Parts: sequence; C-alpha cells; structure tokens
Amino acid sequence: MTPRTSGSDMLRMAMRCFDAGIAMGVSWLAFLLMPSLAYREGIEYPLLILVGSLLLPAMGELFGLYRPWRGRSLFSMFGVYLLSWLTTIVIVSLFLVMTKSTHTFSRLWMAISAVGVAGVGLVLRGALYHYLRRLRAAGRNLKCVVVIGTPSNVERIQSHLTSMRYIGYRVQRTILVDDPQSLPGRIESLVNEATFKRDFHEIWLSLPLSQGDTVKCIAEQLIALPVDVRYFPDLTDVRLLNHRMTQVADLFSLDLNYSPLDGASRIVKNIEDRVLGGLLFVGFFPIMLLIALLVACNMGRPVLFKQHRHGLDGKRFRIYKFRTMRAHTAAPCLQQAQRSDPRITSLGHFLRRTSLDELPQLYNVLQGRMSLVGPRPHAMDHNVYYKDVIADYMQRHRVKPGMTGWAQVNGLRGETRELRDMEKRVNYDLFYINNWSLGLDLKILAMTFKRGFFNHQP
Repeated sequence: MTPRTSGSDMLRMAMRCFDAGIAMGVSWLAFLLMPSLAYREGIEYPLLILVGSLLLPAMGELFGLYRPWRGRSLFSMFGVYLLSWLTTIVIVSLFLVMTKSTHTFSRLWMAISAVGVAGVGLVLRGALYHYLRRLRAAGRNLKCVVVIGTPSNVERIQSHLTSMRYIGYRVQRTILVDDPQSLPGRIESLVNEATFKRDFHEIWLSLPLSQGDTVKCIAEQLIALPVDVRYFPDLTDVRLLNHRMTQVADLFSLDLNYSPLDGASRIVKNIEDRVLGGLLFVGFFPIMLLIALLVACNMGRPVLFKQHRHGLDGKRFRIYKFRTMRAHTAAPCLQQAQRSDPRITSLGHFLRRTSLDELPQLYNVLQGRMSLVGPRPHAMDHNVYYKDVIADYMQRHRVKPGMTGWAQVNGLRGETRELRDMEKRVNYDLFYINNWSLGLDLKILAMTFKRGFFNHQP
C-alpha cells in the first residue's frame, strides 16, 4: 500500500474553501436579513463579500493556518484564525478608507458580518478539530511512522503515542540502533523496499546528540526516500525553553533557549495588550475610581501601593496596586502576606480576595511594561533569593510579566510556604512561555474571569 501524498494538499484546499464558504455564507445571510439592504441594487455588497471571503484564506495561508494541526493545541489554531480574521478586517477597512467608499456600506452590516464570521468560524473549526480527534482515537485517519532509534527512545515514543491516540500517529515498524555493524544494511533494505511503495508516511529518528555521526549516516541513506524524515534528538537531560532550528551565518543551529515573543508574535501580543488592555481600562475605570475613594476613606493616603519589580529581561519597572495594608514598619524582605495578616484591613482582604487590588496594573499594561497575560512579577528580593535555589527561575523574565498567568488560573498564587511551591509555579510559568500563542492567552483570560478572579490566598 502506498499512502496518497495528495491527501494533505486536498485537505488544505478543502479548509481554504471551508473558511471562504463560512465568510461568504455568514456575510450574505446578514445581508439578506437586513431589509434595508436586501433590495439594494448594484454589485457593491456582493463584490465586497467575495473579496473578503477570498482574502480570509489568503491571510490564513500567510500565517500558517493551513499547516497540519495534528497533535497541536486547539487554542493555538483559534489564535491563528483570529489573527487571519483581524488582518482581513484591517485590510478591507483600509481599502474602503483609501477608496473613500466607506459610506457605501452599512457599518452595522459590516460589524455583524465580521463578528459572525469569527464566531461561526471558531465554533465550526472547534467542532471539526474534536471530530478528527475522536476519529483518530478510534483508529482512523492515522499517519504511520517508522521509528529508528535506541531501544529506550523507541520505547518512549511508542508509549507517548499510545497514551495520546487522538493525535493520530501509529508506529508501523521500528529499527533499533543496537548493532552499529548491521545498521547500514537494515537502513539500505528499508530504502530499497520503500522507494516506490511503502506502508508508512514518515520516518522518525530518535538518537542522543552524542550519536551525531550515526544520525548523519542514516540521514544520508534516507535521502533516497521521498518521505518526511524527522529527527527527535534525545534531550531529556537538558532543560529547554522554546527550542527551535535556525540558520545563523549559513550554519544550522538548534536553539536550546530563546524567547518565543519575537517578530510577528511580539507584534500580535502588543496589539492584544493595547486593544484588550485599553478596553478593560475604560470598562473598569468607574470601579477603580470607587475603590480609590474607599481606600482613601478607610486607610488615608496614599491610595496606590507602588513597588519596583523585575520585568522583561530582568529590567526594573514600577508596579501599581491599590493599597490593602495599614501603615507598618517594613517587614523582612522575604516575608509574604499570610492568612489573618494583621497588616491587612477588612477592605484590603476584600480587594485581595477579588483581585481588585490588581486593577491599577492595567496602566502598567498600557505603558508596555506589563502584559495582560504572563508570569506574575515577584518582589525583587524574592527574585534575588530564588534565582540561586531554582536553576531556571530567571527564565520567567524572558517575557513581560502579566496581570494574570497560567500558574494563577491553576491555583498557584499567593504565599509560597515551601520551595516546592515556588518550583511548581515556575514550571507552570515556563510551560506558558514554551507554549505561547494568542489562543492560550485568550484561554487564560477566559479562565481568569471564570474562576481565577477570586483569590482565597492572602
């Protein structure tokens, strides 16, 4: 049996048509349901619907929306889809402004169409994503792989794929690198057997970096096969942060540690912070004025608590919170707020439980010194202490600190009584950095409003 190589291309084409069809159908339905528009003559509306519907998959292609999502996060796909959708809206809007034709189209219709396309697109894509996961878990729509590696690595990959059947990969056969003398002959036999007909889609190599010469020899033999060959280096003993393959000075490098928020990703996150941060600041402004008045009446001035924290790349910035404690003598530098802390007022307890004391940090977000989502900034003295006892602690500062974060919505907030509490929080922060996407940010924000807004820690 020979796997059909055109299947992926057909699926990508189908998904482009799928997105274009959703955009066209939703926009046209909105047009027909608005009586003031349905009987307009001319081709302006149909033409704009056609252009926008074709532009959406074009932007999706640009941002990698149609690359394989097998085994990848649903929320990452949502983020890329929303980015493609937003770019389409911006381009269409700029075109209408430049051609001075904005008056031709109903702004209400444009808003309904835009929101409708985003909503329907996300719902249907989510449904398709979960349908494919169930299909693959049932043993259909699978990709078969040949795994070449050391016995321990092959066993690790097999165990991983068995525990995640919904990803849709199945180990078709294995070639163990246990006898260096016979290995070239076994690889040659595989190449001769599968040059034109094969029962697998990909070949995975999984060997330690110390066996680089073996990897090179295997890769040179496999170049004769027209299939994807992936190398999974055994880096289980190395702590990685967003590792990737890059080319520097015409040399290929495996970056073991780099910030994920560079280039387009940094622009996307900055837009997210400015747009959503601005909307939240305006929305919460009346509440912040009320809290400021209550704090002034209850505890006097100053209303805000200001303190320096370490931000992106360890640079200092001043963070703002509503004051929750009475005036007191400075506590030891590493002392954290505790349950029934006498320094905290009754109003302060309420503000801390509801996280309303954090609202002034929206100003830090608009300043560009914080993000809506990211590792929570710790006191500077805590950073000085923990950087020496937790090896990868300072990797938290590879991104901007956030008002909320992956650790916080998973209950890791407040006082850290033991070292392992902080280690667990750091692990969650590094997971966020290592898996950042616009979709993950939106998920964390949704979780914050759903269950992370109320804090039972001091």
